[in-house]
Amino acid sequence: MSLRPLLRRLWKHAFSTQTPITARHLMTVPRCPEPTCECANTPKMPDGLEIDREAKLNGLISSYAEQVLVCTDKNDWMSRIEEDNSGDNLAADLKELIGRGGIYSDPFHNISVLNSSFPSSISRRPEVQNTSAYLLPSFKYVPFLPRVSFDSVQALVKGYLLPPKLHPMNDGLSLIHKDRLLRKEAYQHMLYGVRDVNDVLVLICGHGGRDMRCGVMGPVLQAEFGKQLPQAGIEVLRGPVIDESVSAPPLSGTGGDVSSTARVGLISHIGGHKFAGNVIIYLPPALKNNAGNAHPLAGHGVWYGRIEPKHVEGVIQKTILEGNIISDHFRGAIKQGGEIVRL
Repeated sequence: MSLRPLLRRLWKHAFSTQTPITARHLMTVPRCPEPTCECANTPKMPDGLEIDREAKLNGLISSYAEQVLVCTDKNDWMSRIEEDNSGDNLAADLKELIGRGGIYSDPFHNISVLNSSFPSSISRRPEVQNTSAYLLPSFKYVPFLPRVSFDSVQALVKGYLLPPKLHPMNDGLSLIHKDRLLRKEAYQHMLYGVRDVNDVLVLICGHGGRDMRCGVMGPVLQAEFGKQLPQAGIEVLRGPVIDESVSAPPLSGTGGDVSSTARVGLISHIGGHKFAGNVIIYLPPALKNNAGNAHPLAGHGVWYGRIEPKHVEGVIQKTILEGNIISDHFRGAIKQGGEIVRL
């Protein structure tokens, strides 16, 4: 049997057989504390698009080995992000390679491709269109993926996104197919400037082109996090991570102080619009707490649902500063190695 039909047959089976691990090692608090400061009002949802406040959230997290966060400098996108700009975009290129039926698709190594509102870095040749991307929970930032050649997309997939070891369910594939699906670190050298992510990333679903609940709630939460994080002593970084077009010292943030910087952005669909606001907080592996010790959630991506502006101060205090999971809003988490965590 050829690779593509086999992968299509196994796709659903792959996600139904993955078993999350229980978060016995994580600290938890039952609910978000009441705010002590003035915060924005919760926006009214569109008629017929109410928030589901009854269903359990624990475990409602997509299963993925990696999220590719494409930097688009836009706040909203087409319902299918690969259709933006008439299909000329990095998300479409990646889905062509690793989406269902793609030459490198593997149902036992799911790669989630999302768009984000973060701007791309600017190369020393600003006339060349460039796209940047975050790889999470690998906590890598790829600043330069020029839109003039498919080579950089291939290098991203082969060098960073394919697994270093195949899932046992792929044992029946031929040797050449196995080789095709394995990571080749030599391709990493084709991508310039790749670095570790040391900023806390607060990602908020704001995909109004998909569902207006997130389209309404997302920008309000983005503004609230942008206001509350500095009050908690965390600098919010904006603008490109790297700008080589000007003669200036390196920008702070990624690669800088690992305990006091954050970036807040809107992202495209992650599932569960009825639980808006949906927030993912990625806490980098090198993160320290206020005492200078390793942060309890360092290297984790924490998914929350039903977050409102009144919860933002509590999320910052309990999760970002103290390292606690807030059980009442917890959808799940992912560890740096790709393990999915639930309570």
